Amino acid sequence: MFKRQKGKIKSLCPAFLRKSNSLPLEKEGKPHSIHRLLLLLILAFYSAASVFRLANSPIIRHSDSDSEIKTHFSNIALHARREKPSRASLPCSALINGETDETNSGDGVLCCDRSHYRTDLCYMRGDIRTEPASNPANIFLYGAQQEAVTEKIKPYTRKFEEGIMNSIEEVTINPNILLANQTASDMCDVVHDVPAIVFSTGGYTGNLYHEFSDGLIPLYITSKRFEKEVVFVVLEYHRWWGVKYQGILEQMTNYPVVDFREDRRVHCFKEMIVGMKIHGELIIDPQLMPGGHSIKDFHSLLHHGLTSEEDSQFDEIEPMQKITKAEPLLPSSHCLNTCMTNITTNSTRNLKIVLFIRKKTRVLQNVKEVVKTCHRFGFSVQILNAKMGTPLETIYEALASADVMVAVHGAAMTHFLMMQPGSLLIQIVPLGLDWAAENFYGEPARRLGLEYMEYKVKTEESSLSKDYEPDDPVLVDPSVVTKKGWWEMKKVYMDNQNVKVDVRRFGRLLQEAHAHVMQSRCNRQVTGDAAKA
Repeated sequence: MFKRQKGKIKSLCPAFLRKSNSLPLEKEGKPHSIHRLLLLLILAFYSAASVFRLANSPIIRHSDSDSEIKTHFSNIALHARREKPSRASLPCSALINGETDETNSGDGVLCCDRSHYRTDLCYMRGDIRTEPASNPANIFLYGAQQEAVTEKIKPYTRKFEEGIMNSIEEVTINPNILLANQTASDMCDVVHDVPAIVFSTGGYTGNLYHEFSDGLIPLYITSKRFEKEVVFVVLEYHRWWGVKYQGILEQMTNYPVVDFREDRRVHCFKEMIVGMKIHGELIIDPQLMPGGHSIKDFHSLLHHGLTSEEDSQFDEIEPMQKITKAEPLLPSSHCLNTCMTNITTNSTRNLKIVLFIRKKTRVLQNVKEVVKTCHRFGFSVQILNAKMGTPLETIYEALASADVMVAVHGAAMTHFLMMQPGSLLIQIVPLGLDWAAENFYGEPARRLGLEYMEYKVKTEESSLSKDYEPDDPVLVDPSVVTKKGWWEMKKVYMDNQNVKVDVRRFGRLLQEAHAHVMQSRCNRQVTGDAAKA
């Protein structure tokens, strides 16, 4: 180390040394000149050592070519993040997003974008080969650039959550530099003419909310630009997952899913993305999507994936078209009044509510009373207890004909994605879960075009009122608990709370809901008639 630093001093200060050696030394001042020279040499040594330490600091990543710097805030410190540049000095995200049509001419491309809070992504182009049954999972890029280095990535969209990420299988990307006249040793068993996306169905898979928020929606966001001409390569693949979501997956890819662990063949690709992009909780941001696609387009995909071909031809995205036409056409109050009278007088069915119930936590303890109240305000009720084995097609069919969906806060709320735009979602919000209810379901439901209402549980309606003293912060100031973090909030308010709603107060909400649904139905009917005219 010392010799290396010494060499640096000479390279940094040659002019100074030559100048110092040429200085005339008076006989009497010779000792002072030597002391000054030694002092300056020590200072130069210290400066060179500081530059060396800074250059190798873990806080600053550097490259010989220009690249985009991004910052990431964490609970510990501020880290400067830098995307690894492509051969064309473009940010890696431009290659991942398909924002460049640069063709592969020569060396293979490998870059990673680690600038995001929730996910890491790596991009490859060239001679890409999977290694079957490797542990850890290995992918090789042959003919890589000279400066390419081995990359390790966990392709799951909860990067911020260390505990769950520790359970995610890691992928090692190995760049192999081929010399002149050298060929890759492994032969391809399957050669693909389309790109691949590698992701994991580990982590929270098994929870409906996470299967959509962390999995299917990010997969849609990442794969949309390929328009189904892409192969999905899955780590920690579950066969039940493939069966459950087969219809949806077939709307995103034209090819069979590759089980990375069980498939013993070498798969070869020319382009690959490892990891998935994510915009937020059950959200697709049109401004970040090529073509401005949104959660409504994902809803249309669900429609095609979860209905039969005959049903799809019969009512293909009709509610979406009606909502689009309704904006510039404002029906007159006379038409609306006539419509309301006709519907009330001639309706052959009640408005329909689909009520999701829970069996373990956040249980609605007076379901029978709630159902009677729904009947009293003109609603028919279909009760669903959705389990892991319940076919999504069954749930979609129930919700496609529903005017209202009601559920206590929890994963079953995710089924609102299957409701027809313009329908009404009512979330029963247990004590202490206001923030989660709004951010996980309220805002995403409105983005889909649903009407949204909340029934906020009062202290006396919560089972926690029997477990804590009346003045306990758990009851009177839930923020005291929620400030301690997600896991404390989950332990108190999600895992140990049931609800028993006040049917009189809930009835008032249903009355408002009934009037709203009737008004909405008339708006669509009158607007449709006006558009046809």
